[in-house]
Amino acid sequence: MVLDDDSAVRNSLKFSLETEGFEVRDYASADELLDDDSLPALSCLIVDYHMPDMSGLDVIAKLREKRKRLDAILVTGHPDKSIRERAAAVGVPVVEKVVQGSALTDCIQTVSENA
Repeated sequence: MVLDDDSAVRNSLKFSLETEGFEVRDYASADELLDDDSLPALSCLIVDYHMPDMSGLDVIAKLREKRKRLDAILVTGHPDKSIRERAAAVGVPVVEKVVQGSALTDCIQTVSENA
């Protein structure tokens, strides 16, 4: 699953992941994702940190309240120390935008293997 309010980034991530063989659902807002009652059981959420209505980490927390397990990766253009520490505290890796090469797919594989 990809959540990013920037349509260009969202579409690019979706295309890139589909090219790698992943099935991708994309969402433009936290509410759109949180209101989806048909989320796949086994999934990994790739979420932008800077969202208009709540942070990516807040979205992850809300989803984890609803589900027992959710793998997630936080993407952001400027991950300061505070963001990295908060993400690490909840077991979420951070990938910097602009995603280079196979950084995101490598991270998805690592997260899935450690689940």
